[in-house]
Amino acid sequence: MNQKPKSSKTLLARTFASMAAILAGCTSSTVPVPKTPAPAAPPPVTRQPVAPNLPTVSGATNPRAYRRDAAKHIYNKNAERIFHGQLPPLLYAIGVLEVEVDAKGRVTATHWLRPPKHAPEVIAEIERTVRLAAPFPTPVRMGRVTYTDTWLWDKSGQFQLDTLTEGQL
Repeated sequence: MNQKPKSSKTLLARTFASMAAILAGCTSSTVPVPKTPAPAAPPPVTRQPVAPNLPTVSGATNPRAYRRDAAKHIYNKNAERIFHGQLPPLLYAIGVLEVEVDAKGRVTATHWLRPPKHAPEVIAEIERTVRLAAPFPTPVRMGRVTYTDTWLWDKSGQFQLDTLTEGQL
């Protein structure tokens, strides 16, 4: 089985022919691409009438009863700052603040009965918290009210009001 060696021209011709056949198979052809439907437009936004931010009303008949409504109001406005559970035995600060609220729920004055003098930053923060919580529930049965509450301040910056405290360890 002796075969004659092929000439380099024949070998070269066959190589080119093979490459041409391969390249012929690589030509692009138009393949239909299925069209995807356009995404549906979002439904139109219908605006619901927004109720104005009306102050809540307190039916309290005395400052002690109003104090509970005011404490709940402060808790609602500062939910992330409320200390949940029993407070530790040693608190960073304790202060007793008197707050005057007019017939529209506006804070007209604050007066410290027992300021935490060792923590002036807490005094400022409590006063700021009270002012930012306004308007308070309107004291409709009293016209205006002056109430007192004790602020129990943890070193974390969270607090409880004595009116709604969960106690202390």
